[in-house]
Formats: sequence, C-alpha cells, structure tokens
Amino acid sequence: MNRRELRIFLAIVSGNRRAIALFFISVAILASSAVRASDEALFVERAVKETTLIGYTRSIDTMTISSEVAGRVIAVNYEVGDPVGDNPFVEVDPTFVDFDVQGVRRSLQLLENKGRRADERVKYLQKEFTRIDTLHKGDRATEVRRDEAEQQLIQARLESEAVAIEVAKLKTDLEELLERKRRHKIFAPKGWIVVDKLVETGELVMQGSPLARAADYRTLTVPISASEKELAQIRELPDQFDALLDGLPVKAHLRWVNPEFDEKTRKLATEFAILGYSGEKRGGLRFALSLKLPAEGIQVPKEAVVSRYENPTVTVKSSGEKINVLVLGESDGNYLIGDNPELTPGTELARPQLP
Repeated sequence: MNRRELRIFLAIVSGNRRAIALFFISVAILASSAVRASDEALFVERAVKETTLIGYTRSIDTMTISSEVAGRVIAVNYEVGDPVGDNPFVEVDPTFVDFDVQGVRRSLQLLENKGRRADERVKYLQKEFTRIDTLHKGDRATEVRRDEAEQQLIQARLESEAVAIEVAKLKTDLEELLERKRRHKIFAPKGWIVVDKLVETGELVMQGSPLARAADYRTLTVPISASEKELAQIRELPDQFDALLDGLPVKAHLRWVNPEFDEKTRKLATEFAILGYSGEKRGGLRFALSLKLPAEGIQVPKEAVVSRYENPTVTVKSSGEKINVLVLGESDGNYLIGDNPELTPGTELARPQLP
C-alpha cells in the first residue's frame, strides 16, 4: 500500500469512527444475549397446543323503551345511533292531564280557604266556650248555655277535620296527576345508544307500546362458546388477562359462565367484558383470546434437539445419554414428540455443543 492509499484508508476510518463504535457495541450486546440464552436450562414439558377463541363484541345490556301512557307523540329527540343525553327520548301530549291538574288545583285552593275559615271559627268558639264555662263555674251562666257552646265547638272542630281530610285527598290526587304528567316524558338511560326507533312524531301510542331499543356500549362484551378444556384454561387466567380486540391489545375479564350444557356443540356459553379499550365502542369488533391447551405427548425446546442425517436426538444432562425422538410437530419454540419413557416432564436436557 503506497502513501496515497494509506492516507485514503485512514480518512475513511476516521470519518466512520462512530459507525465502527456502534458496530462493536452491537456485537457485544448480541454476544451478551447469546451468553444469557446459553445459560437458560432446557426441560422436557407436557405437550400443549395453541388455540385461539374468536368472538365479536356487543353491548353489555339492552332495553326496550316503552310508553306508560297513551296519547299522541309530540316530539322524538333522538335518532338511531345517537347517545342519550338529558332530554327525554319521546314526549307524549299532556294536554288532558294539564286540564285535570288545573281543576284539582282550583278545588284545592277553595278547600284550603274553607279550611282556614273553619280553623278561625274553631278559635272563636274555643274562646267563647272558655268564657261561658268560666261564667258557669261562677253561677253566672246556665248549664244549658255552657252545653250549647261546647256542642258548637265540637261541631266546628269536626268540620275543620273534615276539610283537612279533603285537602289531603286532593293533594294526593294532585301528586298522582303530576306523576302521570311526568310519565308523558319518556326517558332512556343516559349514555346509552339508540339502536332502533319504532315511533315518529305525530303517531298515537298506547300504554305499553314499544317506542325504541337502546343499548349500553360503554362496556363491550363478547359471548363465546367454550369447550371443557378451554374453560379450564380460562378459569386459570388472572382476573384481568391479555387479549386482542380488532388487532389492538386490551385487557379482558370473564363475566359469567352459563352452567347449562349445549348438547349440540357440547360447549358452555361464556361472556367476557373488555377493559381498557379506547377505540370505537360498537358491536362486531373481532375479539381473539389465545390459549394453550394440554395435548398428547411431550415437548422439548428446539435448542435441545440435534438432527443429523434426519435422526433427531436429545441429550439428558444428568447422564449424558443421547435419546432418539420422533418429532410430531412444533409450537412456540418447541418440538412436539411422542411419549418416551426415558423422557419424563421435568427432565433437564443438555444444550448441544457448538462444533
């Protein structure tokens, strides 16, 4: 290498000093990872197979909104897909109830005036009776006059009590009418979504007529039919476990298991609740839950298998004995092999030595 070529080489090395440093750091990290991986013990385990339960979201609850009164609809405040707010879903014409309310209020006002007059009369007759009774005790009034004053007081009290009872009855009637008027405004649960509208403005509705259906999508649920083995694995999951919803990671929770057995599918109905999902809240989102189910045979890590001349073997670490294995399949970094009396679950295997 002449001087000119040497200068060019040194310039290239100097200009790429940072890249070279990063290269050596990367090599060191990979070597460290390889050392850690080589330190991990390899064991024979019971065979498992991976399966994925698939379901689709729906609302956690639905309800039919019905009318408790008969009349003509004067307003429908929501359309399909609208979230329910503070306004009533439907308003039914309250004209006739308003007339009844006005009539009862007028009657109540008359009775209350009558009651006040009766109370004033009781007060007057009470004073009159007290005066005559005092005169009677001093022999200045006859007993007949005293008895007459007492009877007038008793009758005035009875009349006052009768008016009070009528006032209380009319107040109850007024409360009933006001409650009926309130029910002319038909509400749906706030925050729910209208999924079906069955009435329009101007229509006549009868008592009990369905007006709409609303659903609660604030919490999404997923119904899935699970086999006995799948359900056993689900029950071993934590209270909140990982799943995928529309391809995004979420937390899920098992809400309930229906103990009634489906004889056709031989499965049990379950329902999951979705937690921590901030995407669109609607039905039909794809839910996927991965499970590992027990399978026949055993499995060994791929790192423990040496395959030469299509003759796979593993080495028992404690004895150094090489054992031939029959590979039936693979799953998640493991080879599935048939049962072997020389390889029991928990047996530690040796890691093959690099040539």
